[in-house]
Amino acid sequence: MILSVLFWRFPRQPRGSARTTFDSLALAVATAAAFAGMHWGMRNADASYGAMWPQVLATSVAYGLYLTAMTVALLIRMRWLRRRPSPLPGAQS
Repeated sequence: MILSVLFWRFPRQPRGSARTTFDSLALAVATAAAFAGMHWGMRNADASYGAMWPQVLATSVAYGLYLTAMTVALLIRMRWLRRRPSPLPGAQS
């Protein structure tokens, strides 16, 4: 949750409909990846390692997929924002 809020809020500008759409899509993809990873981990964990192992594997896979998706989105967004023309000094946005 903390990483999602930080991704959404920073950097504060530029903030337009394209950025809001991109951020929303990135968060949805990261959440879906974590959800799928959680279910995969629970289904594929070998319980012979202990009763707790399915939860440990599922949580680790989900967090890793979430971080991977958010890292890719962050890198894409940084590159995209760097290429955008900066507003003229004194211009109203």
